[in-house]
Amino acid sequence: MTIQQVLLLLLLWMWLPHPCHTEMLFRRTSDLRPKSFGAHASRIDGKTIHRQKRGWMWNQFFLLEEYTGSDYQYVGKLHSDQDKGDGSLKYILSGDGAGTLFIIDEKTGDIHATRRIDREEKAFYTLRAQAINRRTLRPVEPESEFVIKIHDINDNEPTFPEEIYSASVPEMSVVGTSVVQVTATDADDPSYGNSARVIYSILQGQPYFSVEPETGIIRTALPNMNRENREQYQVVIQAKDMGGQMGGLSGTTTVNITLTDVNDNPPRFPQSTIHLRIPESSPVGTVIGSVKATDADTGKNAEVEYRIIDGDGTDMFDIVTQKDTQEGIITVRKPLDYETRRLYTLKVEAENTHVDPRFYYLGPFKDTTIVKISVEDVDEPPIFSRSSYLFEVHEDIELGTIIGTVMARDPDSASSPIRFSLDRHTDLDRIFNIHSGNGSIYTSKPLDREISQWHNLSVIAAEINNPKDATRVPVYVRILDVNDNAPEFAVFYDTFVCENARAGQLIQTISAVDKDDPLGGQKFFFSLAAVNPNFTVQDNEDNTARILTRRNGFSRHEISTYLLPVVISDNDYPIQSSTGTLTIRVCACDSRGNMQSCNAEALLLPAGLSTGALVAILLCIIILLVIVVLFAALKRQRKKEPLILSKEDIRDNIVSYNDEGGGEEDTQAFDIGTLRNPAAIEDKKLRRDIIPETLFIPRRTPSVPDNTDVRDFINQRLKEHDTDPSAPPYDSLATYAYEGNDSIAESLSSLESATTEGDQNYDYLREWGPRFNKLAEMYGGGESDKDTS
Repeated sequence: MTIQQVLLLLLLWMWLPHPCHTEMLFRRTSDLRPKSFGAHASRIDGKTIHRQKRGWMWNQFFLLEEYTGSDYQYVGKLHSDQDKGDGSLKYILSGDGAGTLFIIDEKTGDIHATRRIDREEKAFYTLRAQAINRRTLRPVEPESEFVIKIHDINDNEPTFPEEIYSASVPEMSVVGTSVVQVTATDADDPSYGNSARVIYSILQGQPYFSVEPETGIIRTALPNMNRENREQYQVVIQAKDMGGQMGGLSGTTTVNITLTDVNDNPPRFPQSTIHLRIPESSPVGTVIGSVKATDADTGKNAEVEYRIIDGDGTDMFDIVTQKDTQEGIITVRKPLDYETRRLYTLKVEAENTHVDPRFYYLGPFKDTTIVKISVEDVDEPPIFSRSSYLFEVHEDIELGTIIGTVMARDPDSASSPIRFSLDRHTDLDRIFNIHSGNGSIYTSKPLDREISQWHNLSVIAAEINNPKDATRVPVYVRILDVNDNAPEFAVFYDTFVCENARAGQLIQTISAVDKDDPLGGQKFFFSLAAVNPNFTVQDNEDNTARILTRRNGFSRHEISTYLLPVVISDNDYPIQSSTGTLTIRVCACDSRGNMQSCNAEALLLPAGLSTGALVAILLCIIILLVIVVLFAALKRQRKKEPLILSKEDIRDNIVSYNDEGGGEEDTQAFDIGTLRNPAAIEDKKLRRDIIPETLFIPRRTPSVPDNTDVRDFINQRLKEHDTDPSAPPYDSLATYAYEGNDSIAESLSSLESATTEGDQNYDYLREWGPRFNKLAEMYGGGESDKDTS
């Protein structure tokens, strides 16, 4: 038999009820036992007080949890002093678990538990008991309440809420630094015995960490634990009940502890000396290389700042800290020259940017290294002595004159000869040339400041041994002015003089221009080439002059135009002069001097036109005139005046010539000129007021001379209409109706005219006659007209 089984039997013996205990529970108090069954009455201060008699009394029952026996577990016994043992009383149980978990013997009052009970599920049960008479079923004892309390046993081990904990503590912490606290819980009754009293201990993690037995606080146990040596630790903590004594139950948990970094390590360069190389042709800003100091720390504790603190190249190089890689990038600060210096030495320092004051005792958090930079030789192009050249030369120099010299040298140690040349894209006219050996620039064409005042050239210098290595330099040539242009009139002057001009009258103010540009400014003088009796020049001494008359009166009929030569000269050296001729026209003017007309208008042609151009202009003018004349002739030929212009004109004639009056009054409504218009006679047109059934081409009649008598003309027209089958019958009636009895012309109708073609068919009058009669009445023809119709 094991020790645990022995202890369990002892506990069961201690807590199981026994006869002496049970009788103690059910003993009646003698002072409360009634003399008879019923109520007890007493008087206090004249009042009667009734008290119910109690037939039994007991303390609470106790029951051990987790009973493992095969029989029902005995709880206790209910007994009334009224019970004579003859079975006349019946015990009844009700309340929590009555009839299921707890049962009672009706005769004896013994209470048993039917199954195993767990205190952690329910710690106590409240029940009610009653004793009744079997025969009468009347209660012999009032119903009473009692409690069955479950006694705890150590059947639950301590448990942690987390299986695995994570915690951290800074490295280099002092001994006893708190890391984390873990707490275990026990489901047993903490108020009874030591079943729920938990003690903590460390099973794994020593000697680095320890745990407080009562609180579960884990603390550091070793000084100066270094993260760089070991960062992760796993600690196992045990919680045991029964105060940690033997036989207690236990539970464990795991705590993963991480040492966090502190800045306890300075940066360190892996090498004391670093060698770098750079070509001399590298431009400013070129990256030469990088240096890097390592730091065992992490995060911001490992951040490093680089700087150049000493050396002979502090002004030639820079170093920049690259934050993402924690490197120091070395770059070129100034242009390098292999021929000047071939080796530079730098002292570079790396220092932590975040230093923990607690670890100052460990020493300075910085380190240094030596960086040696070697400059490599490169075949460099020639270098000019200047970045640009400016040469000034007068425009009158002779061809081949040297205007200036450019100089260049080979910067390499092995100096090579240099050849010079001109970039012809900057001298398209080939005005200049250069000596390839010495760089002298000379003129190959004449210079003219008035055409171009500046020339921008580009000179190329290249090594003879390596022509690809070439350098360019700008050369600016300024052309200085020489007085080589004579002044001339500023504009073309159209000058006139009035016939009624007086002596000394101003007729024109002239000015001059000069292409030259002297330093002191322009100064012009005006004079006449010879004495002129008609005009004179008066210099205003402000680069202008006035043209004045010298006599009274001019006649355009005698002389219409005067030519006045004017000499214009400047004052620079050598003096230049020219003669400009003014053309002065003589014109008629009003009293105010305003020009009205001139005898001969001068054709102002632009200067410089050739004879061929003038001939071409004249031919164009002649062709235009011919076209205009032809167009006018064609237009005149096509324009004709018809005898009868419209239907309205015909109607007017009917109104005029159906009037009964005779004599000269009829001529007022008829234009006799129309009859004498040969063009109108020749123009044959169809009537527009009717549509003939058959379209006949009108016959063309010979034209009537201008002096033909009116009577002959009318007879001829009558003959035409008599023989023309296409003419409607009322045409003759409308035009040549009977004029009345008083008219000596009698009737002019074609009805009475003789025809050359035999008998005429007048059947159509039967249809149109009534219409003509009505028409005659409307226009006053009279009865005689009707008869004629």
